[in-house]
Amino acid sequence: MSKKKNGSAPPSEKLKDSVVNALDQDKAEEIVTIDLAGKTSIADYMVIASGRSARQITALAEKISEHLKEHGIKPRIEGRQSGDWILVDGGDIIIHLFRPEVRKFYSIEDIWNVTYPSDKLQTP
Repeated sequence: MSKKKNGSAPPSEKLKDSVVNALDQDKAEEIVTIDLAGKTSIADYMVIASGRSARQITALAEKISEHLKEHGIKPRIEGRQSGDWILVDGGDIIIHLFRPEVRKFYSIEDIWNVTYPSDKLQTP
């Protein structure tokens, strides 16, 4: 994301930073951010974090949901019942909360960070 003309960060970048800080304060582990600019139009940023248990992940999702509401965003939450992987959709920012073994299995960081040089792609 580029800076605004006045030198301040765009709103979605500030929101991402505040979400990361909130997750850190609530003891989330292995917090990773992915800039989605140029990769997709679904959001500007993705934040991925782990919790030690389903209970902690559910609590993290609830706190992040409240945090987003304080910023005027009405989040949508998916996966709350399982507690293995909870997705919080905050519009410009998507937050994935995992138990460590589930995060390792899905490895979404690898999916979103993969870039293939155009000369290596084969077309039919």
